[in-house]
Amino acid sequence: RRYRRPWLPNQVRYIRDGTKFWMVTYPQYQNLAMQHARKWHWCEPHVLKLLLQKLKWEIENVMAEIQDFESAEETKVLERGKQFCSGKKKFNMDPKKGLNYLVENALVERNPQSIAEFLYKEEGLNKTAIGDFLGEREEMHLQILKAFVELHEFSDLNLVQALRQFLWSFRLPGEAQKIDRMMEAFATRYCECNRDMFQSTDTCYILSFAIIMLNTSLHNPNVKDKTTQERFISMNRGINNGEDLPNELLTKLFESIRNEPFKIPEDDGNDLTHTFFNPDREGWLLKLGGRVKTWKRRWFILTDNCLYYFEYTTDKEPRGIIPLENLCVKEVNCTRKPYCLELYNPNSKGQKIKACKTETDGRVVEGKHQSYMICASSAGERDSWIEAIRASITKDPFYDLVSVRKKKVINSAQQDLPQQST
Repeated sequence: RRYRRPWLPNQVRYIRDGTKFWMVTYPQYQNLAMQHARKWHWCEPHVLKLLLQKLKWEIENVMAEIQDFESAEETKVLERGKQFCSGKKKFNMDPKKGLNYLVENALVERNPQSIAEFLYKEEGLNKTAIGDFLGEREEMHLQILKAFVELHEFSDLNLVQALRQFLWSFRLPGEAQKIDRMMEAFATRYCECNRDMFQSTDTCYILSFAIIMLNTSLHNPNVKDKTTQERFISMNRGINNGEDLPNELLTKLFESIRNEPFKIPEDDGNDLTHTFFNPDREGWLLKLGGRVKTWKRRWFILTDNCLYYFEYTTDKEPRGIIPLENLCVKEVNCTRKPYCLELYNPNSKGQKIKACKTETDGRVVEGKHQSYMICASSAGERDSWIEAIRASITKDPFYDLVSVRKKKVINSAQQDLPQQST
């Protein structure tokens, strides 16, 4: 503690008052101190009140600024949340337009990795829309597909386990070329994660399709001729660069599918809205049907390799669905109605076409038509419908894709034989 010398009565010292210095004795200092104390005591309540009021105003202003800032930020977050939900709905209706909306509003970055993560991780997206988008052939879509597949980790998984994971993240589209691109990307990724499993990606590609077809054969009630384990092993002989895969492996894959079918992902978006949003063709036609054969006016929509018909254009659910797989269409002459066309199965004459319809009480029942007679309003409209239906009609694409790839493997193995012998 610093030592201070005592202030003698007649001793003079300098004291500071603001910016001024005063030369005073101790009695004079005491007198000034008392005056200052009385002055402060008199003005203290008034000064404190002003200071407190000023401080209160400053605090209120700061709190108001904080609330305004938080409110603005909350509004921004809510607005972006609404935009994001709107973008997802737009994506479910039209994937390309929806994604453009998300990118333009800075909700998703315009690069393959960011878009792939959006498709892979975001909830509420229509799995059919994801599959259609990933299957496109433009370079940007191919890069997105590659990034999307690389988000899957297939290490130490057998092929059935990997396919379960992969096919749960979207729905395979119906177009053969799209399926080919997506399964090619899957086979490449699986072989990257399991380098010693197969001799080539072609082997993985062929076996993957064989497993998908096996799943359909074993678990689709419409398939009467079920694939046996022996047939499954036989149909996959020589696919590993001309060599056979181990029977133990094929048996394990067969039993896995037999015991548990692939699960088809439920669409989180409005599936029917997406299905009917951008049809190949739509319009009013007359359909011959009913217990007493009569012509009824129906609103037809052609999309996704199916022909849907409604009683009214405003109906959300179709009255009937006609899958066009393996069907044919032709122009027919009808004595009662001109401009007719017929849908029929050329390979199953006399058998009912696989279709369904909704009864008036809401029950969904199997269709009873061996063929469908449909009437247009003019020859030009009839021909346009026939052309559109023929363009939509396809056979199951898996068989053709597997056949082409098997031929490639066989030819490659045969070309390698002379080189090995030399």
